[in-house]
Amino acid sequence: MAMLEAVTDAPSLAHDEVNASAPHPVTGYRSFKLGAFELSRDEYFARITWPAKGQTRSHLIPADAFLRAMMRDVAWGFFYGWVNFDHVIGTHNHYGNVDLYAGTFNGVLKAAEVNYTENFETPLIMATFKAILRDWTNAVFDPFAAPQETETAFGRKKGDNIEAIERFRIATKRMPGLKDDSPLRDDLPVNRHFADVNQDEPEVHAADGFEGQLHAFSLFKYLSRSDVTWNPSVSSVCQASLFCPTTEEFILPVFHGNDRVEWFLQMSDVIVWDVADKDDGNPRARITMRPGDICAMPADIRHQGYSTKRSMLMVWENATPNLPQRYESGELTPYPIEF
Repeated sequence: MAMLEAVTDAPSLAHDEVNASAPHPVTGYRSFKLGAFELSRDEYFARITWPAKGQTRSHLIPADAFLRAMMRDVAWGFFYGWVNFDHVIGTHNHYGNVDLYAGTFNGVLKAAEVNYTENFETPLIMATFKAILRDWTNAVFDPFAAPQETETAFGRKKGDNIEAIERFRIATKRMPGLKDDSPLRDDLPVNRHFADVNQDEPEVHAADGFEGQLHAFSLFKYLSRSDVTWNPSVSSVCQASLFCPTTEEFILPVFHGNDRVEWFLQMSDVIVWDVADKDDGNPRARITMRPGDICAMPADIRHQGYSTKRSMLMVWENATPNLPQRYESGELTPYPIEF
């Protein structure tokens, strides 16, 4: 591995503390150092190393799976709770700072005491992850797309795909389509799996005196024009209640570990969910959701979904402040209903 050095002459490395090597003489990819972690990639795999028990431990993740997982972690701003890239590597959001861990939430590795966790200020880990995405994503690969919608992530470095990895996520204030709020995606094409979705918008007829105060849009049309998978977009904001629908195809690139209860409403097609213990990864359940099904994901689990056909899923998030602390203290039970 090339000697790691701080790179300040590359505009793609947006933070002056991002620690990156020169490009590898054969593969063309840079390696990155974040605290005691080192992250590198070759033509097929991302390699993560960390110290434990006086030795350097390492873990491999296929490059496409790693980039898809990291893309969601960056796009979600490290999300609510835990984003497990796989059964070993992941991040834990403390809302201002973030843990990067290896094996900490894997029962076997933790029991063997070869796990490692290091905490970073959010701007530093975010800048490093963005730099990795920019350097490791080749011109033909889109980590937001379903496998049939993109070419391969494998091989030596060949260009980049900045447009794909830096899609601008517009924050919805109340509801898409309102004045000065997020747009309705009319400029995006209908996805191939949603060719049968009606594209008509509802008509709003306000009573006298209420003109401009009522708003409606077709959520099915809105979702049919999503150009990404497994990336919730806020479509309704009511104080701390957020409706975050998304379109899902193939595999959720991460195991999401909850720090609050998360509610799912299946709007179309089918998603199969593997549910496991948040702390050690032991399996708990497999859930098959069909249109109209509603499921609560408790605050003490991790979950990963599978969708053969692109499907529509409504995710309800409770953004009430201090929820993680209330669940962690035992004030709130990790599940909404006790049977």
